[in-house]
Amino acid sequence: MAKIHQPCPDCGSSDALQINNNGSTFCHSCRKYTPSSQVREETWEIAVPVSTEPKAKPDFSAVERTLTTGNYQAIVDRGLTTATAKTYGILDQADRTYFAYHDPSDANVPIAAKIRLPDKNFYNVGNWAGTGLFGQQLFNGGAKYITICEGEFDAAAAYQMQGSKYPCVSVRNGAGGALKDCKAAYEYLDSFDAIVICFDADEAGTKAAREVAELFGGKSAIVKHTNGHKDACDYLKANDTREFIAAFWAAEKFVPDGIINGASLWEEVNKPVEKAAVQYPWAELNKLTYGIREAELVTITAGSGLGKSQFVREIVWHILKHSEENIGLLFLEENARKTALSLMSLAANKPLHLPDVESTEEERWEAFETTMGTNRLYLFDHFGSTSVDNIIARCRYMAKALDTKFLFLDHVSIVVSAQSNGDERKALDEICTKLRMLVQETGITLFMVSHLKRPDGKGHEEGAVSSLSQLRGSASIAQLSDMVIGLERNGQADDPVERNTTHVRVLKNRFCGTTGKAGGLLFDQTTGRMTEIKEEGL
Repeated sequence: MAKIHQPCPDCGSSDALQINNNGSTFCHSCRKYTPSSQVREETWEIAVPVSTEPKAKPDFSAVERTLTTGNYQAIVDRGLTTATAKTYGILDQADRTYFAYHDPSDANVPIAAKIRLPDKNFYNVGNWAGTGLFGQQLFNGGAKYITICEGEFDAAAAYQMQGSKYPCVSVRNGAGGALKDCKAAYEYLDSFDAIVICFDADEAGTKAAREVAELFGGKSAIVKHTNGHKDACDYLKANDTREFIAAFWAAEKFVPDGIINGASLWEEVNKPVEKAAVQYPWAELNKLTYGIREAELVTITAGSGLGKSQFVREIVWHILKHSEENIGLLFLEENARKTALSLMSLAANKPLHLPDVESTEEERWEAFETTMGTNRLYLFDHFGSTSVDNIIARCRYMAKALDTKFLFLDHVSIVVSAQSNGDERKALDEICTKLRMLVQETGITLFMVSHLKRPDGKGHEEGAVSSLSQLRGSASIAQLSDMVIGLERNGQADDPVERNTTHVRVLKNRFCGTTGKAGGLLFDQTTGRMTEIKEEGL
């Protein structure tokens, strides 16, 4: 006899623990297996018949026929109507219940199924990897509300109690897999204005609800179940639809942890000051900045054609070599191939992207392996203008779902040009504010490239000194940035050394306040690299 429906001592689920015939346990919520030697038998409570799961799982083609031709009926013990069961593809039979899973973009034919046996055990068949959230195929994104539940029955119950008005979906693998499932469906879920999380009222469900709420920030709200109800199904079975609706509308807006009394900070402030996450590639710049820190917005600025993109690539390559973090690249002036070749050029110490530069396949492969082949670089494969919301969504996806810690946006003016409607300042205010909020929300370090407006007299292409007042379009760039680094170069100089030397200037430094000259970088056309050179006075 297999004993199941036990509370899990590890995740807190009230009924997900199965105790097998050999004394081992498996939790269907947190997915933890415990051998019999480590099981405390005093936790065993009841016994039910051993699982009827077949040794050989049926071919999915047979399951598909069952799902598409089956006689869908009301599931009386759950309170679900025939219409709800058919909508969600829940086919209840005497010896098992089928839950249809779809490709998120195709509501017609299921590609996989979860099958629930009488003893509450489950197994999956079909193309499980290609499925989305349960019920996702039924609802287009971009609506006002979506409810995420912990189980398939709960999603269907919530939908029915809401009068079939609002999208309701379920994670695929209970509380233990909720965060992973929601990360995979991040773009879809994030398209809704409000995300209502309706997980089980146990320790595992509560923990998972907060994890998912953290993923979506301020648009998340968590349902607090009332009057002893454990989940959405409980309300429906008890005919407490009105109470569920009240709990839904009273869902608590997620507020992240972090509001503290200053008197509790002694241990924190008594610790040594944390060092930078990674240094810049150049010593003089590090002297002024103390390196690259987490959760900062860094603006790189210069006149047109003065090497901003090259400067940024050198930083990307340095971070790639000297950290283990993922990096996101939104280089809007070039396609993904050009970005890849440019970074490979730094690894190879020769400009591979130029047609007259010879290289062997071995050289190119080695350069690829140390850059793109690391699986740590994520590129936004888009050329030209795009909307502010599109860029913010891609940045948030990279930060949240792909765990990138450093993001590079080159350059912000292209984004603004897509929707400025003649008011560049207003458009820049909007995107800079949203980028600043994203940095605070996610803790990423964001490098943003911005242009300078043309000064009076000598232009930047002739070596004019950069200043904060010259930032193009809006004062919000300077106000919202933690660091502003200006680049200066006389691209018209007769002397080739002068013509290829970029002077670095720290224009703003919120961390320590130190600004001014930060050295020179000589561009070597043979290697395609920027090398630090000693300048007078430094």
